[in-house]
Amino acid sequence: MTEQYKAPQVIQNVFQQLLQVGSRKQPFSKESTEKVARIRDAKIVKSVCPYCAVGCGLNVYVKDGRVIDIEGNPDSPINQGTLCPKGSATFQYTINPSRLTHVLYRAPYSDHWETRSLDWAMEQIAHRVKQTREETFVERLEDGQEVNHTLGMASLGGATLDVEENYLIKKLLGGGLGIVSIENQARI
Repeated sequence: MTEQYKAPQVIQNVFQQLLQVGSRKQPFSKESTEKVARIRDAKIVKSVCPYCAVGCGLNVYVKDGRVIDIEGNPDSPINQGTLCPKGSATFQYTINPSRLTHVLYRAPYSDHWETRSLDWAMEQIAHRVKQTREETFVERLEDGQEVNHTLGMASLGGATLDVEENYLIKKLLGGGLGIVSIENQARI
């Protein structure tokens, strides 16, 4: 009869030991306890995906002046944090070592590209816009109608421009420079 009572006692001891396994302190390596999220202490910059006309919101994480991650913005009413495959790869395009980070210029009739400064490029653009406007600006048509425009330049805007940006572009290019051909595909 004592043999019959030993079996349940052994089972009870094993059962109590099994219950204690989950309650014991779990072993963690020093490395795993000290790990933190890579975006911790990063500044979040709100942006818009540059690829299609949908205008999905992005959260760009910046730390020490470098982009460390890009993900969908969950607060965006357009994409609510989701991104298509191309938008999801935005970070990879940003940090790609093959990405150009300086101005390349090829002079007319040249067979090679030259590296130039951004200041030089901006100065060239301003000079050429001014020169083209002066050469092609029309104040009045032959019948005397005042037009104050130039047909020598045009503007093609991108899909990620919002209403405010398009307003400024229209005011600067149309009202300020007299450009007639202003086109964009903004849908935001």
